[in-house]
Amino acid sequence: MPREFYTAGDAAQALGISLDTLRRWDREGRIKTSRDAGNKRIVAASEIERLRGGDGERLSARNRFHGTVSAVKVDGLMAQVELLVTEPVRLVALVTRDAVEELGLKQGSPATAVVKSTSVMIQT
Repeated sequence: MPREFYTAGDAAQALGISLDTLRRWDREGRIKTSRDAGNKRIVAASEIERLRGGDGERLSARNRFHGTVSAVKVDGLMAQVELLVTEPVRLVALVTRDAVEELGLKQGSPATAVVKSTSVMIQT
């Protein structure tokens, strides 16, 4: 039987974030939590799924970056989406205009970037 609520620690682990990040997200309103009878923070399973972008679909990619859309620039058939992962870290992705519309991406909405790549190179 699936769990309805998770402890803060279990929720943080399920989201791939630290407990401190989960607490900060709660203060910022990025995650919805409630309190149990002992006044401990708990998170609904549905909230974890919302933040994971889950609809039951499984991907082999393990690099997931949860954040908030900070900008969307659409130009013709393409769009640039900027995702604020944790201040000051941001991720920028080029996607199709259709994808932006289908996902309903707009500034302030939660989103998850899933990265699957055979090679990423950075040089200074």
